[in-house]
Amino acid sequence: MQFLINIDVDNLERAVAFYRDAFGLRPGRSFGDAGMEMLGGNAPLYLLAKEAGSTTAGDRQRDYRRHWTPVHLDMVVDDVEAAVERAVAAGAKLEGDIRVDSWGAIACLSDPFGHGFCLLEFRGRGYDEICS
Repeated sequence: MQFLINIDVDNLERAVAFYRDAFGLRPGRSFGDAGMEMLGGNAPLYLLAKEAGSTTAGDRQRDYRRHWTPVHLDMVVDDVEAAVERAVAAGAKLEGDIRVDSWGAIACLSDPFGHGFCLLEFRGRGYDEICS
């Protein structure tokens, strides 16, 4: 099985710049005005151009204000503080303090398109610190 990550955006050029500058991803295949494949993580990320107000699969209208969903991206980084600085400089919003726990550190942010994501820095044995 292979996972693909799809992210709807209302401005493809701005999205490519954000995901490049915030996370070091690089453009792969272009789908013209419809989307861009971004490479550099362990799964390809597809930025899909969808106009605000267009109909979603649930017959709702797309809205790129900050929204909540139970599905989000966690990105593992070597240095959470540096990764937060890079993401914020690229246009992300930090949504609280960086939290440190026995397994590592986490920062919750949102991208310029309202999608939430977390930056994780594993420390020690990572999640094994809390698994029994």
